[in-house]
Amino acid sequence: MPKDNSIKSVLIIGSGPIIIGQACEFDYSGSQAARSLREEGIKVILINSNPATIMTDPMMADKVYLLPLTVESIEQILEENDIDSVLPTMGGQTALNLCKEADELGVWKKYNVRLIGVDVAAIDTAEDRDKFRQLMFKIGVKVAPSHVANSFLEGKEYAQEIGFPLVIRPSFTLGGTGGGFVHKKEELDEALQRGLKASPIHEVLVEKAVLGWKEYELELLRDQNDNVVIICTVENLDPMGIHTGDSITVAPAMTLSDKAFQDMRNQAMLMMRSLGNFAGGCNVQFALNPETEELIAVEINPRVSRSSALASKATGYPIAKIAAKLAIGYSLDELKNQITKTTSAYFEPALDYVIVKVPRWNFDKFKGSNDTLGLQMKSVGEVMAIGRSFTEAIQKACQSLENEAVGLGYYGKSMMKSEDLIEYIKVPKWDRIFRIKDALMQGVTVKTIVQATGIDRWFIYQIQEICRIEKEISHHSLENLPAELLKEAKKHGFSDEQIARILHSNTTEDEVYERRKSLGITRVYKMVDTCSAEFEAKTPYFYSSFEN
Repeated sequence: MPKDNSIKSVLIIGSGPIIIGQACEFDYSGSQAARSLREEGIKVILINSNPATIMTDPMMADKVYLLPLTVESIEQILEENDIDSVLPTMGGQTALNLCKEADELGVWKKYNVRLIGVDVAAIDTAEDRDKFRQLMFKIGVKVAPSHVANSFLEGKEYAQEIGFPLVIRPSFTLGGTGGGFVHKKEELDEALQRGLKASPIHEVLVEKAVLGWKEYELELLRDQNDNVVIICTVENLDPMGIHTGDSITVAPAMTLSDKAFQDMRNQAMLMMRSLGNFAGGCNVQFALNPETEELIAVEINPRVSRSSALASKATGYPIAKIAAKLAIGYSLDELKNQITKTTSAYFEPALDYVIVKVPRWNFDKFKGSNDTLGLQMKSVGEVMAIGRSFTEAIQKACQSLENEAVGLGYYGKSMMKSEDLIEYIKVPKWDRIFRIKDALMQGVTVKTIVQATGIDRWFIYQIQEICRIEKEISHHSLENLPAELLKEAKKHGFSDEQIARILHSNTTEDEVYERRKSLGITRVYKMVDTCSAEFEAKTPYFYSSFEN
């Protein structure tokens, strides 16, 4: 289906201020969408209340409105401009909620404006917990036992029926706002009141908590012809119970069997196709029982998201750019020369590298805040690293956190005994990954750590490999450090400064650099080309590694 030529001008709704749970990833999406639409000769009007964003740069849109994200502002813009369409899927939950509110007040009908990319019914279905649950029943996708409550008494009644532990999920909120776990009866009243208050429609889902299950997220694109591609499959290192934005995530999925992966793909496509009028980007979250591989759907977001930005960078596939083209009528197979020189956009990226995202917290600035991680997102940013292996990528990510970590380690700072570490890592906190490494260095077994954290043993074995290399390095001075060991350390993401600290002999970072350079151990640059070099890519970028 070619471009809809009746679309002459589009209003893009931005995401508002950069806050915890809704950060500059939406700025990235909004900017891509604006440029993508203008390429097609479409006039772009953009509203966002935040001037400190790229999307509000005058170069991005034909007209930018720095106004509060309210229905009144939308009406003002529609009165001043001849707008025929609105794209709400680039501004996160804020934009979807505003779009829905404007629809309920008859604004779009009054000004003869149509929604593109998604319709209100799809927003309702995905964001209203009860409608989502009913749709999953209808299409045969499993969900956790749950009930929707619109009052405090209803919530208490359902909680007694389902049993503890429970999770409270408010409808139409972002970043897990107002959500939380209820482990015992005494915690229920406060959690229910908080959730009902946080929801703009005074509604919560009271759901059985599947604590300890593995969590996955799939990023998809769909066009008006019902073609669907899966751009990226992301695995959370942390098990269910921690908001995705606060979890270390890995792409591609590392511990998923092929059977479970195919099942997840099929169910994600079924869910996206069940949303009705939808053309653009979407992400689906699943929980998987590590013992039985039973799969349940957690949620579906009918918009680009934080994970869309991550998936774009991880794969080199410009999700927001393509999603904007799909919203104006193109099909995936019609979009030529957008990513590679030889294929259409109708393909699924192949990764020959590993991506690790590590969130960044700043609890020091929020005195008195609870640093335990849970359903409500608390991170203020994140870093993304690319490597040839998980060990390389996790170490590179930790080096980038700007919190004095040197790779996966705080050298000379951990004073805890092994028994204290085991207790400490049972509670998810911002530094748990570092403390897991400390525990392994002290000889705590992989099995003990898996039982304490619920993290898949594959990841713990990978961290154990980092520990093995570190222990071997510590037995040497720089002068007698074997070339093969130094090369192995660099392949596993050890920085020169990290190696210098491990050597314990007043060795400097510069000395390590000179030694490895003299041995011919230098970095090479690999390409992120979306298709593992199967085709020539038009939009590649590069990452460094120490692989030959």
